[in-house]
Amino acid sequence: MAGTASLRAIIEKLPPFRPRLPWLGGDLQTVRNFLMKPKPPIENWPGQPISFDMADGTGDRLHGLLHRPAEDRRRPLILLVHGIGGSVESAYIRNSSVHLLRAGYPVLRLNLRGAGEAPGSTQQFYHAGRTEDLKQVIGSLDGALAAQGVVPVGFSLGGNLVLKYLAECGALAPVLAAITISGSIDLDAAQRRIAEARNRIYHREILKWVMSEREARHLPREIRTLLDFDNHFVAPANGFKDARDYYRHSSAAPRLGAIRRPTLLIHAEDDPWIPAASYRDLAPNSNLIPLIPRSGGHVGFHAVGSDVPWHDTALATFIGALG
Repeated sequence: MAGTASLRAIIEKLPPFRPRLPWLGGDLQTVRNFLMKPKPPIENWPGQPISFDMADGTGDRLHGLLHRPAEDRRRPLILLVHGIGGSVESAYIRNSSVHLLRAGYPVLRLNLRGAGEAPGSTQQFYHAGRTEDLKQVIGSLDGALAAQGVVPVGFSLGGNLVLKYLAECGALAPVLAAITISGSIDLDAAQRRIAEARNRIYHREILKWVMSEREARHLPREIRTLLDFDNHFVAPANGFKDARDYYRHSSAAPRLGAIRRPTLLIHAEDDPWIPAASYRDLAPNSNLIPLIPRSGGHVGFHAVGSDVPWHDTALATFIGALG
């Protein structure tokens, strides 16, 4: 496999991100998929349902869809992990899946615990630090499926989850490499950013997403903000004292120095949800390859001259260079 220095050199040669008209600025880049509602043709590669039983006594299962390229080129499996309020059907997950399948990679689109399913189908729900679920999924993959290695790719909250998983596993991480796009690596900073007045529409919509995922749980009426939600639901449901305790124990940023696999970190300076400052003082670690363009929004990166999001071009280049 190519060393991190070689991977870094390849990534540095990528054409810089240039936003396509009229999607200029972080906000328009962020909302473009919501407005345009793209439907990448993932149906051209029929998905095989795949389930993973969780061994924590809840009876919960994680569900995903496995897609194989038209030709078996003996390439690593790409595991796509969605963000908050997302699922295997999120446009960015479908986009990445199609781009990678066209390039000849098998893809597993994974629903985190409770995501993308009818309310009440699981006892518990995903959160930004629930790495035990990711460990179980990767550890229980069919040997033939994972024979060429596994590359997890995490978006937003899923990015934090992937990075925390890598840090906890260290040199024993059973993956070739990893990639994150707009990862929320400092949860407290991300919560404070979303709560800003200029982000009130984002805040309202994100809260609506997470509340709808858990509507069968009769959430307390006092939940009016994401901080309330984390205080009254996420923290007590997962053994944390309060939201701040949840953020402290679940954020990947303080743990990045422990990562021992080549890891590409894609993030835009104008991301309206995740402060770019979270990426400016990364722990010294030669395994980390930050790619931080000035624009791109939150999981946006809609580039001039292409229908393929720029982050998909970058991640496919990175994976292809692994050797």
